[in-house]
This record gives sequence, C-alpha cells and structure tokens, in this order.
Amino acid sequence: MPASAARDPQAAIGRSPERLTLDERVALTGKFIAVEVYSPETLPLQVIEAIGDSVEDCVRQLVARGLDPQRFEFTPLKPPY
Repeated sequence: MPASAARDPQAAIGRSPERLTLDERVALTGKFIAVEVYSPETLPLQVIEAIGDSVEDCVRQLVARGLDPQRFEFTPLKPPY
C-alpha cells in the first residue's frame, strides 16, 4: 500500500493537488508546493514536484532533482474547506 501524504509529505510528489484526499489536504495545509508554470510548449499537468515548509525547501528539492526552480510556481496549500 502506498504511503499517505498525510504521514509522508513526499508521497504527494507527482500527484495533482486536486487528487489529495481530505485527510492529506488537512495534514499538508500550510506546506508550500511547487508546480510547473504553464506554457504552451510544455503543457504540464498540474502535479506537485516539491513540497516543504518553505519555498526554500521546495527550491532545494527541485535543484537536487536537476530541475530549474524558475520554471515553477510556489503556493501554500490552503485548507480544503
């Protein structure tokens, strides 16, 4: 069984923010996520590429994976309701 992002935030990597369960969304409220900025060239799916307590955490994760942080937008997860 895959780990729940509520227990392990890294389990949210590669998933769409809209596909997080209610429990995951509540547990991750206030965390920052990085999703690729939309452009006609890339047409990215809106998936979480990094998650952390700050934008700096997200940038470190992206750089560690060889991704350019300038191609991403960083937003805090809001409560589900």
